[in-house]
Amino acid sequence: MNDEVQSRPQESSVAFAREGATVEVRLSGPWTISSGIPSSSRIREALSAHEDCTRIRILADGVAQWDSALLVFLERLRKFSRERHVQMDFQGLPEGAERLLTLASRPLQEERGARGEEKSFLSRIGREALKWYHAAGEIIEFIGRATLALGNFFRGRAQMRRSDLLGIIQECGVNALPIVSLISILVGLIFAFVGAVQLRMFGAQIFVADLVALAMAREMAAMMTGIIMAGRTGAAFAAQLGTMQVNEEIDAFRTFGISPMEFLVLPRMLALMLMMPFLYLYSLFLGILGGAIVGTWMLDLPWVQYSHQTQMAITLTDFFIGLVKSAIFGVLVAVSGCLRGMQCGRSASAVGMATTSAVVTGIVWIIVADSIVTVITSMLGI
Repeated sequence: MNDEVQSRPQESSVAFAREGATVEVRLSGPWTISSGIPSSSRIREALSAHEDCTRIRILADGVAQWDSALLVFLERLRKFSRERHVQMDFQGLPEGAERLLTLASRPLQEERGARGEEKSFLSRIGREALKWYHAAGEIIEFIGRATLALGNFFRGRAQMRRSDLLGIIQECGVNALPIVSLISILVGLIFAFVGAVQLRMFGAQIFVADLVALAMAREMAAMMTGIIMAGRTGAAFAAQLGTMQVNEEIDAFRTFGISPMEFLVLPRMLALMLMMPFLYLYSLFLGILGGAIVGTWMLDLPWVQYSHQTQMAITLTDFFIGLVKSAIFGVLVAVSGCLRGMQCGRSASAVGMATTSAVVTGIVWIIVADSIVTVITSMLGI
């Protein structure tokens, strides 16, 4: 049984032949856009005449020239075979066309595989557990490399430019003062106002100074500064390194024998480690100033009395705890931003995802680290 479908005489042609349960589709002539493609309806009608077949074999030995028209036709045949659950194979297909056809079908195969796994609840749990396991390994490896780079810096062997370090210090420190100032003053105002509403009922307005001073010194100054830097500087680190990853600049560093950890990551870590304690002290001062504004204007407390009560409330231990937290938060923000930037993919969307992930990771790590330090200080009674 033979039948033939032609789009134009002596041009792209398709011939069908039946051998048992196999339908052979023989292609001949030039398969280009200019030569035309047989219509899908005629091809479907010709194949529908062999409904009991179990295999479709494509014979492309007679194809003289080809372009995307051949791929479109083969994709239509493959779609038909999937609908009928018929196996399909190729013989004599041009090497380039075979590679392109495989590449076109790969996303569909991956999507089908992912959907198949999602049908099982246990498989989803296992896949997420493996994802967390590999992510933890990458984080530990990154921290280890960063530690080695830091050790090379203290030995004076790090491949790092001082000008880069000074530029990042300016970006992380001086340029961050406006947003830190605004947030710190507002946080101090909010704490003082909330405390004033409650303490006024007991005639203990003066203890607003204690509330604001202790909250800012032990918790809020370091935490709010860390969160600001995670959203501002951590995201910038991830975007910068991610863009360099997309442009293959980091690969170029490795090709020239320059360590990206020492040249790119190390100055960013050092800059945040150095500037976060200073930003903490600056935020603490402005937070206390914001509380003093509410205490003196709303509660009619004398400025001298408010400042004296603040000095009595804060101890050196409170300063030390806040400084330690700020340094830890600086390291966490730098590591999260640089980690996500180095893990970035090779597309523009990957840069956006890396930036978002850096902010989320930095804030989560800050909250977890603050909780751990708070529990430890509570157990030690300080």
